[in-house]
Amino acid sequence: MADTKILLHERDMPRSWYNILADAPSPPQPPLHPGTGQPIGPDDLAPLFPLDLIMQEVSADPEIPIPEEVLDVLRLWRPTPLYRAHRLERALGTASRIYYKYEGVSPAGSHKPNTAVAQAYYNARAGRRRIATETGAGQWGSSMALACGFFGLECKVYMVRVSYDQKPYRRMMMETWGAAVVPSPSPDTNAGRAMLERDPDSPGSLGIAISEAVEDAATHDDTSYALGSVLNHVLLHQTVIGQEAHRQLDLAGESGVDVVIGCVGGGSNFAGLALPFIRDKIAGADIEVIACEPAACPTLTRGPFAYDFGDTAQLTPLVPMHTLGHDFIPPGIHAGGLRYHGAAPIVSQLLLDNLLRAEAYRQNDVFDAAVTFARSEGIVPAPETAHAIKGVVDAARRADEAGTEQVILFNLSGHGHFDMSAYDAFLHGRLEDHELPEAEIERALRAIEPLPKPASV
Repeated sequence: MADTKILLHERDMPRSWYNILADAPSPPQPPLHPGTGQPIGPDDLAPLFPLDLIMQEVSADPEIPIPEEVLDVLRLWRPTPLYRAHRLERALGTASRIYYKYEGVSPAGSHKPNTAVAQAYYNARAGRRRIATETGAGQWGSSMALACGFFGLECKVYMVRVSYDQKPYRRMMMETWGAAVVPSPSPDTNAGRAMLERDPDSPGSLGIAISEAVEDAATHDDTSYALGSVLNHVLLHQTVIGQEAHRQLDLAGESGVDVVIGCVGGGSNFAGLALPFIRDKIAGADIEVIACEPAACPTLTRGPFAYDFGDTAQLTPLVPMHTLGHDFIPPGIHAGGLRYHGAAPIVSQLLLDNLLRAEAYRQNDVFDAAVTFARSEGIVPAPETAHAIKGVVDAARRADEAGTEQVILFNLSGHGHFDMSAYDAFLHGRLEDHELPEAEIERALRAIEPLPKPASV
């Protein structure tokens, strides 16, 4: 049987973003000012973000309307298709029914434009002229470059150096869309220069790149900072994914879903798919929600819940999240988008509330699952989303061992067309697994010991 492709008409696109904070049993604890340790207010964020995004960050409204100007751009590729993966099911020999929401059909090849377009729109409406941002694997940077082009904004991207070297075509894509791209740490900021003095060969990290982008925005009156994950408003914008998937499963004749899976770095693609289904779980549905991360950067599975900085130079507010410590620099695995020391406060709180659970995988096991998927479904997945595929393989096997037939849904958050060097390393036995020593986690976590502590959980 050929794969089933479930499409929605453009008229069926969501007209509002879904806000999980309206339904969550325990709202995230407030971010704190890095200087005073007190809860931050809108004025504290005004140098970095336009007011519309600040208000979305703190909103508890169940739905927030999507501006028509944003919908006009999203219509270029949305609604995205949902596939029933018959071929993968046969390759695994599973009785479960597997569906994937394919976000790789966007111009940038991932889910990231869903929020990049919204952020560019609100910044342009607020009169900002320029965006400073960071990127790991390059999917966020390319998405922001694309979105800035649509709304007439300049874009400066600080790209984690190891990914800058591993993924030159992502840089070329950003530059084609008009962005200026530099490897991070860079000589362009105080934070970058300080890191280069300590370690001229630093591979960089998302924490360092965030420091550089935040410093850039804070020191230019015409510039905003844009983040591709972690923050509430980013996760909010991504919920178009799960809302569409809900409708598509209905069209496929499924009365419900048993397992929802996504990969997690900061948490945007995972939350975009999962949050509308977690709403169902809060209401009583029996759904297992699994967040998949790399064993080399095991934020949810081995990091404590604590207040920590979102960046290495300690410029951002203190955020309540599962963290490995703001000066943690993960190994140079190919899933650059998952090499972040913290997880979104919303995702972290939902983990504490037992509304989801987390699993961590080694790099070679992830690529083994990715190749199985590519050879059955025909799509070469990004290394990040390959973690979700590994989670699907394991979930299907557990169901078969238990003698059950489950409906498994996952987010195929992007294609891997610019990641072929990683596949080459795997296929020829050169891909390394990185087992993170407990001593390294303990070292990195010492940096957060003096910081305020979250309320007991």
